[in-house]
Formats: sequence, structure tokens, C-alpha cells
Amino acid sequence: MKTTIKIDSKNTNMVAHRGVSALERENTNQAFIAAGNREKYVGIETDVHRTADGKYVCIHDSSTARVAGVDMNVEESTLEQLQSVCLLDMDGTPRNDIRIPTLQDYINICHRYGKVSVLELKTPFEAEHVREIADIIRDLGHLDMTVFISFHKQDLIYLREFLPDQPAQFLCGEWNESVKAFVKEYKLDLDICYPPLTKEVFDDIKATGVKLNIWTVDDKDLGEKFAEWGADYITTNILE
Repeated sequence: MKTTIKIDSKNTNMVAHRGVSALERENTNQAFIAAGNREKYVGIETDVHRTADGKYVCIHDSSTARVAGVDMNVEESTLEQLQSVCLLDMDGTPRNDIRIPTLQDYINICHRYGKVSVLELKTPFEAEHVREIADIIRDLGHLDMTVFISFHKQDLIYLREFLPDQPAQFLCGEWNESVKAFVKEYKLDLDICYPPLTKEVFDDIKATGVKLNIWTVDDKDLGEKFAEWGADYITTNILE
């Protein structure tokens, strides 16, 4: 039976990438609950898209094809249409009880298990949509335990307009002067892909005072190395 890989994470906060996505279908209630039931995970990460009828759902891709075997464009479909499709289990067979979760489903699970929501704004949103997402989370009583992340600078700029002190991380693949200037200007932390990450780059990032999240680390030795260096967060599919 497949299970998580235990590591010595030191003082690093472990974040379950799309839930425990090595064990359960990614970005499903089942994957979120699997993370909720494991004490080691401080946070649960997911991706949010907006549907054609203005609802918010947790799915990584802009299409359902990879996770459902049925090709539906997320932003051009209604919530009812999206949730009418069964998602595929880990062995590739459709499972009737696995459906695309809403943002509310995800937040409620994080809240129930006392986990930090690490919420990726997956697409370039309008300012009003970023505010709607934050308002939904606030109404569910979980905004103080939510970290927003995004590759899209404008999403984070919109967030800063009405939540100047909300924890937020800029997602990126490299560390350079442009990234450094952006996170400094908007008081952001950093969520960086690990392959280009050397100790020299790591130390330079930490010297700026930002918190550092490293994604997506599934190798035990790498996870323990980054924990030893002093990473604030490690996002992972399987390490625990």
C-alpha cells in the first residue's frame, strides 16, 4: 500500500500539494481530507478557477480532460456542468464519489482540520473576483489562516489593494532583481520552484527577510536538505 514518505522536516512547515496528491486524486475533497488527517501538514494547497456562472472551484488545469477523461473548459462551464462529471481515481477509473470541489468545500475542510489554506489564484482574475474569493473565505472564518499564492503579478497587486497585510507569496521559477523588487514593493513572500535553487540563491532570498516556500519537493534527501537550510515551507505531493 502506497503511503507518504516521512522526513526530518526540522522547523519547516509542510504543505500538501493539491492535498495528498500522491495518494488521492489531486484537488479533491478526498485529497484534502487525507492531508487534514495527517498532523505533519501545516497547510493544504489548491488551485482556484472561476466558472461561467461565477462560482469558484478547485482544479489545476483549465480543462477537466486530464482528471476526468472528459474535456470541459472550466471557465466556460457552469458549476453544475462541472460537478456532473466523475473524476478519475488514481488508477484511471471513474469514481462516482469524486467530483470537482468548490472553494467553500476546500476552505471548510481546511477549517475543520485546523490547516492553513495555501490558495493559488490560478488565472488572471479581475479585481472584483479576487475580492469575492477573499470575502468567501472571510465569511467562512478562515481568512486569518489563508496564504494566497499566484504566478500572476496583477492578482497579487489586486489583493494588496484591499488586504495590504494578508500573507501572500509570489510563485516563480527563478530569483532575480525583478522578482526581488516586486516582492519588496508589495510586501510578498516567495514560492519558488526548487530545481534552480542553490544554497547561494537560498541565502540571498532569506537575506531579504521574505519567507520562502519551495515547490514541489518529493525527494526525501532534497526535502531534508531544504529543511536543514531553513526553508519556511516545503510544498510536496508525498513527503510528510
